[in-house]
Amino acid sequence: MDNTRRIYLDNIRWITVCIVVIYHVIYMYNGVQLFGVIGPFKEQQLQDAFQYLVYPWMMALLYTVSGMTVRYYLEKHNLKEFIRDKTRKLLVPSTVGLFVFQWILGYYNMKISGALESFESVPGIVRYVIMAISGIGVLWYVQVLWIFSMLLLLVRKIERDRIWKKGEKTPVWLLALLTVFVYGFSQVLNTPVVTVYRFGIYGFCFFTGYFIFSHDEVVERLSKWWGIFLIVAGATGIFYTIYYFGENYAVEPVLNNLPACIYCWFSILAILAFMKKYGNSENKVSRWMSKKSWGIYVFHYLPLACVAYYLRSFTSELLEGIVYIVVGISAFAGALLLYEIIRRIPIICWCVLGLKKEKKDVTKYRINAAARNGTRVAVQKSKAARTGRYDCHRYDSGSIWTGLAGFIHS
Repeated sequence: MDNTRRIYLDNIRWITVCIVVIYHVIYMYNGVQLFGVIGPFKEQQLQDAFQYLVYPWMMALLYTVSGMTVRYYLEKHNLKEFIRDKTRKLLVPSTVGLFVFQWILGYYNMKISGALESFESVPGIVRYVIMAISGIGVLWYVQVLWIFSMLLLLVRKIERDRIWKKGEKTPVWLLALLTVFVYGFSQVLNTPVVTVYRFGIYGFCFFTGYFIFSHDEVVERLSKWWGIFLIVAGATGIFYTIYYFGENYAVEPVLNNLPACIYCWFSILAILAFMKKYGNSENKVSRWMSKKSWGIYVFHYLPLACVAYYLRSFTSELLEGIVYIVVGISAFAGALLLYEIIRRIPIICWCVLGLKKEKKDVTKYRINAAARNGTRVAVQKSKAARTGRYDCHRYDSGSIWTGLAGFIHS
């Protein structure tokens, strides 16, 4: 059993979450996808280029890392624990949580889009269900991850680690050639209308993370070529952004064409390689962000949508730079505040975050003061009795991401 802590994966996770938040701030005022957003400040917005630069790869990267860490989780837990843990931490928040809390986001999504008024004559219970579904927001990632996790169990039963063991020998040149498969899978299993459910390409990234990138030897070999992958990804990303700027980047054929797939895959390879080589360390800031990243991810869109809606309603003359700053700060700060509140409320924290009633061992340290003659301080460790209370606030974001994406690697 490998007990190595892969800090670079923690860093990839929280940095990507920050990118997702910034993306959503810009998305709220974008001029490309106009449904469900406030809309652009002007016809041509240079800041919209940020969406083209990050959308092709940011969620694909999270699914790749999720596949890797699911492997690390399964090395320490049996299948029964895996199913129970994933269902509670993935399925419950993305289903039950919608009706307990996320319907509030659905309300504001419908207010922003103007759809709420059209449902005034609909019975209240029906409006509530519609708002709950509209409040899925970022939890679509969690829903898809649960599906992939359950599908993985079937695959494991068939392959019995034979494929996984072969993945260790994957050379760097073959990793680059996998771009062909990325392109192929991007063409299939894409849902209409709600285009975020890209089961093909995200599934490929998840299973590639599990079978190939979960081998430290593979990522170590990859890290030696980070510069090449970064150059290819950067050049392709610039071309993609300039060539397709102004077109809807979130739908085919722009999203799943060959340049987009090359950019997506080489960005993932470059980030994994670079972070393995230079990002496998931590400090106080990175540790804090790792702990809070799951709360930021889950809750950021609600305060973002609320503030954006009320700014439009009451202060329409603000400069666009001020609006971005206010909405951005509100997204981060509001998410942190909501997370700190929700995770401390019994039952609610189970519904919204998948936290359970935890029995724990409390270890107390007794320090007997030394006598005046300078004798050595005696330190005694004693175990307290198990408690049976809800201790939702005991969980930090790191443990939640662990349950969601299999992020147990310490």
